[in-house]
Amino acid sequence: MNGKLLALIIAATSGLTMALQGTLNSALGKIIGLWETTFIVHAVGTVVVGVLVFICHLGTCDLGKWASAPWYTYLGGVLSVLIIYMVARAIPVVGVAPATTAIIVGQVLTAAAIDHLGLFGVERIPFSWYHVGGTLLMATGAFLLLKK
Repeated sequence: MNGKLLALIIAATSGLTMALQGTLNSALGKIIGLWETTFIVHAVGTVVVGVLVFICHLGTCDLGKWASAPWYTYLGGVLSVLIIYMVARAIPVVGVAPATTAIIVGQVLTAAAIDHLGLFGVERIPFSWYHVGGTLLMATGAFLLLKK
């Protein structure tokens, strides 16, 4: 199998898991609260990744390199808290499909900007009118999914 095709399959599978995660987080948020859900999700995730790294030995287990990473690379943890909270808050209001589509539109616009500017060490990929058209089609899809 082509490496790019496999990468796209993995990315699509991550989209599937994001929609499931958002739905489950939203359901938990209705029961225990949104901030409490955000905390529980991160606690469970920490336990799972701890088992994978330290017991199953997935990865290099070389955490000594943490100090050499640029400070901004640690903002992912802050962003994760915001993502879980915002997704769990949006889904009950608009539904899973429109919320997920809006999330994807936001991701694509941000990703295109990062690619275009070559931020954070990624290879620079200029933004084109094809990107604009594709993003507008996705945004239109999000709007149409809101129609009943």
